[in-house]
Amino acid sequence: MSSVTRRAFAVIVAAMLGLLAAGPAFAQIVFHRGNDGDPETLDPHKTSTVTEAHLMRDLFEGLVIHSMKGEIMPGVAESWTMSADGRTYTFTLRPNARWSNGDPVTAGDFVFSLRRMVNPETAAKYANILYPIRNAEKINKGGAQSKLEDLGVTAIDARTLEISLERPTPYFLELLTHQTGLPVHPASVEKHGKDFVKPENWVSNGAYILKESVPNSHIRLDRNPAFHDAANVRIDTVIYYPSPDLAAAARRFQAGELQLTTDIPADQIKQLRERLGDQVKVAPYLGTYFLIVNSAKKPFDDARVRRALSLAIDREFIAEEIWAGTMLPAYGVIPPNIGNYGERAEADFKNASPLDREDEAKKLLADAGFGPGAPLRVQLRYNTTDNNRRTMIAIAEQWKAIGVETSFINTDGKTHFAHLRDGGDFDIARYGWIGDYSDPHNFLFLFLSDNKGFNSGKYDNPTFDALVKQAENESDLARRAAILREADSILARETPWIPILYYSTKNLVSPKLVGFEQNLRGALPTRFLSLKP
Repeated sequence: MSSVTRRAFAVIVAAMLGLLAAGPAFAQIVFHRGNDGDPETLDPHKTSTVTEAHLMRDLFEGLVIHSMKGEIMPGVAESWTMSADGRTYTFTLRPNARWSNGDPVTAGDFVFSLRRMVNPETAAKYANILYPIRNAEKINKGGAQSKLEDLGVTAIDARTLEISLERPTPYFLELLTHQTGLPVHPASVEKHGKDFVKPENWVSNGAYILKESVPNSHIRLDRNPAFHDAANVRIDTVIYYPSPDLAAAARRFQAGELQLTTDIPADQIKQLRERLGDQVKVAPYLGTYFLIVNSAKKPFDDARVRRALSLAIDREFIAEEIWAGTMLPAYGVIPPNIGNYGERAEADFKNASPLDREDEAKKLLADAGFGPGAPLRVQLRYNTTDNNRRTMIAIAEQWKAIGVETSFINTDGKTHFAHLRDGGDFDIARYGWIGDYSDPHNFLFLFLSDNKGFNSGKYDNPTFDALVKQAENESDLARRAAILREADSILARETPWIPILYYSTKNLVSPKLVGFEQNLRGALPTRFLSLKP
């Protein structure tokens, strides 16, 4: 080998060694993440489930967002001010906020998006979240002479957005962390219509962009290089796997196939804690696990029947034996740790003995015309997970003690929640509500008679409606809390929904995952996480 050839060979070898040495620095970092199930949609203005919320936090960025601690922090808005009367917010947008195609994110994009959200033609189930914005309710309900241009949202210039409210709203900034406040790319929506959510048409402004969406398999998101904070996003690709089979998800986690799960099979909590130690994470969560009763359907329109069913449920048994102490017994609609509130309303039988509850339940059913030879028959609908199945079976056994015959319908989560939102028929259905903002209104508004998107049980009480509306116009927080508690007390008496448990977050978290923090909001944006080799 000549000296020239040897020198050339040495250069090639050195270059190859350099590439090998640099390899790990350029290796793609992929985060494999479990999710509760498949999303119904990836259109942020039509989403409504926790499953979808996890994806929305990665794909889009609103004016403000939740940190990994669940606290409000700047998003697209780098700063904001509030007027002295609490009715006007002015947001200054970041100069470097970009859509994934390179377009700037402008105040006009938020005007377009918020108008789209309340436009009745969008048929957004969650539009009422934005009713505090001036004229939002009137526009969304299709009031006479209502125009989208009347919505209290104005682009002062490309980087200045003004939002005017109907009334002071103490939780307004928290509302804007919700997917209803997320922007969509106007040109993409106008060009592709409902197909703007397909990977080939996708344009978003979050830390990640949509690359693949395969039902019952996975959703792949890749890092968005146009994101204003892309330099601090450590994970290149996040792959979400629908994981309603919690036992299977736990096995995948232990095999190293998942680095994070969104739930844990309750019957395995003890064994998983013994095996995995502090990789098992349980913490309080702002949510309530319910049974919705169809109070527009006989015999469930009878408050005696609803109360009897609630009386017969042994919540302490379910919390301890079914959920291994990871959930708390619930006797009221509103969970602990809620903001802007005081004492919560709870069922008056909370401290009664199980035998006394059972005796009262039997008497109530007898008074309503049920008993031996004429049993109350209930069809119980739920979304399929191991934990839900075991809970529903336990409830059916407890109802059997008071002479109730129970049958089941179970479907995947996407089908189940669509059935409820679209007004499908049912007797009683499992439901969970996780707070979108830390205020009692976010739980009480579910029961408003005109809340067509979420009042699936068709509860209708004019006195309750009037109290919630009165509270919406009360600026004194103490008086407002007292009014809301009066409304809350009506629910405790009439039992339109049966509260069963207060939620906790339950995660399996790999020791390789850095930056994870459980929080009351369950907000776990991938952009704040990293993975150790």
